[in-house]
Amino acid sequence: MKESVKRRALEEAMYVVTTKSTVRQTAKVLGVSKSTVHKDITERLEQVNYSLAEEVRNVLDKNKRERHIRGGLATKKKYCELRRNVDD
Repeated sequence: MKESVKRRALEEAMYVVTTKSTVRQTAKVLGVSKSTVHKDITERLEQVNYSLAEEVRNVLDKNKRERHIRGGLATKKKYCELRRNVDD
């Protein structure tokens, strides 16, 4: 594995662990695709730093368990904004 890929995987992993962010948020902030982030932190990271990979896995699992809640809140926000625009 190239050194640049190892560094990128470590950077992505540290960002996920420190901010508890999602794959999409991480990809947006670091300027790479979500597919790249996902592959880096779920496959490549295990070869580089196994204990960090476990921490990342815990964050990703938590995000997965909570995604339906975030989706519901986003939908609620969308319709509240639409209602507010109609009332104005």
